[in-house]
Amino acid sequence: MSAVKVVDALDLDARWALHPQVALRPESFGALLYHFGTRKLSFLKNRTIVAIIESFPDHPDMRSAIAAAGIDEAGMAPYVKALATLADSRMITTL
Repeated sequence: MSAVKVVDALDLDARWALHPQVALRPESFGALLYHFGTRKLSFLKNRTIVAIIESFPDHPDMRSAIAAAGIDEAGMAPYVKALATLADSRMITTL
């Protein structure tokens, strides 16, 4: 899937949060996400992604959470792709 399709597939203007059954544990390499419902474990090795997820409660939508992490529109595709993967695995969800 192209970067443009990934960006279009994820609702950047919706409010996002960790799924209620997911715990985020900061680690020296980034963070661990554990979904208690699916028992899936994800390793986040990009601290910017961790910062974006942790800032979800402070922003009205994903787009502003990404911008607050210092990512401009031109550079957001890889971050949106990573967040789309987390959404597909139900680690993050819209509110």
